[in-house]
Amino acid sequence: MSRTRKSWARLRRSSRPGQGGRFRSSLLFRYLVIIVVAMMLLPIMLPATLIVSSVLSAWVTDMKPANSHYLSSSRTEDSWHREAVALKGATPEQISTHLKKIQGNTFPDSQIFWVDAGGKTRLELPTQPDLPEHWDAMQAITFMKQASYQGPFTVVAFIGGGQKNADQGYMVLKVPRSFFDQSRTDNSMALYYLFFILLILAAFIFVSLLFFGGIRRRLVRLQAAMSQRGEDGLPIFVSTGRPDEIGKLEEAFNQMVEQLAESRGRERQEEELRKRLVADLSHDIRTPLTVVRSHLYSLDDENLSNRGRQSITLMENKLKDLGSLIDNLLAYNLLSSGKYTLNNEPRDILRLVRECAASWYPVWEKEDLEVDIDLPEHSIVWKVDEQGFRRLLDNLFQNVVRHAASGRYIGIHVEELNGKEALVIADKGPGMEQQSSEKGAGIGLAITELLAREMNLERDIVSSSAGTQIRFLNKT
Repeated sequence: MSRTRKSWARLRRSSRPGQGGRFRSSLLFRYLVIIVVAMMLLPIMLPATLIVSSVLSAWVTDMKPANSHYLSSSRTEDSWHREAVALKGATPEQISTHLKKIQGNTFPDSQIFWVDAGGKTRLELPTQPDLPEHWDAMQAITFMKQASYQGPFTVVAFIGGGQKNADQGYMVLKVPRSFFDQSRTDNSMALYYLFFILLILAAFIFVSLLFFGGIRRRLVRLQAAMSQRGEDGLPIFVSTGRPDEIGKLEEAFNQMVEQLAESRGRERQEEELRKRLVADLSHDIRTPLTVVRSHLYSLDDENLSNRGRQSITLMENKLKDLGSLIDNLLAYNLLSSGKYTLNNEPRDILRLVRECAASWYPVWEKEDLEVDIDLPEHSIVWKVDEQGFRRLLDNLFQNVVRHAASGRYIGIHVEELNGKEALVIADKGPGMEQQSSEKGAGIGLAITELLAREMNLERDIVSSSAGTQIRFLNKT
């Protein structure tokens, strides 16, 4: 695991971007590029929209004319000139007959007339009262000018020559301009324009969704890595992506996991060192304690003064306290490392409490404590380890003698709490916040907490200047 973390650290250091490329690799820069590209596309797409719209409009016009006989103005003009060329050398009667024929078949709903070489109007299909009977140059010019700017679509062709004068006169075709209009609504160009604008907007939204979707996927992946735990109980590493803000966040997360792993390793090393030190010190101290106790026992048989015997008694008491402290250290060391074996079985805890209290009764009498034991006659059965529960009670009773003897009281009773019976041990000492001449490192209370947890007991402490109450409640 440590080798994997070191490889991740090397990868993290090698993937750091340079100072000059930080902005170019940022999320802000990438999104600004998207916005700039979208803004640059607008002036390009506007004329493109107009061109495409015009092409489509012309295509629709050619494909869907308003009158099927007149596909377009250019085709109509070419057809009329072909008909004029076909009449080359024809007599006036033949010209009139042919014009009547094509007026019904090729050019329906149109106005046709022809003028001979002398300027006389020879045929009107249908009758057109505004036409003069004889044409001079001025009338012909006036007619052509009017036909160019207003009125129906007009085509003039020389008979026999089309666009060249063959001295046979000329023939005229007048068609309503509405026949060449595209059969579409006036707002079709606006619809094309709106379509392309919506297309650009949809493309911009799609690219933006891809951009933010990628950001979301990376954040979700980082969140999943934060919630998952590896074999060592630490978050797992996350693979880094682009060197942007999220990439830097991923690198910082991997660095944090690496630091946590190193801290966890140092903590374990220190814990193992502490446990070995406590075990070694406890073993090394027991040997001189045994020697000292044997010598004190020998001195007790000697003829000593009262002051000497008091000193021996005081030393014996301190040696007992030191031995108890060593036992507590060993017990705490075993409990914290999970090596203290408990055999939790159904036990009558009131019987165990009475037996422990009976063994401590002489000590309480010697300390002049008021003993208030109020336990019910029925049994209270909890699943506990007998020796562990006795050690728990011994530590609590010893704490009362050491730190709360000034209150001259110890109480043991049972009360109902949340529908369950709880064991309560109380005193009237100065409270746990006050300094005591016998105050130590609190190993006794720490052992009671660990023992209670291993026996599935809930411990609750209420302490004030009026005294301390410690309650134990079975969780099961």
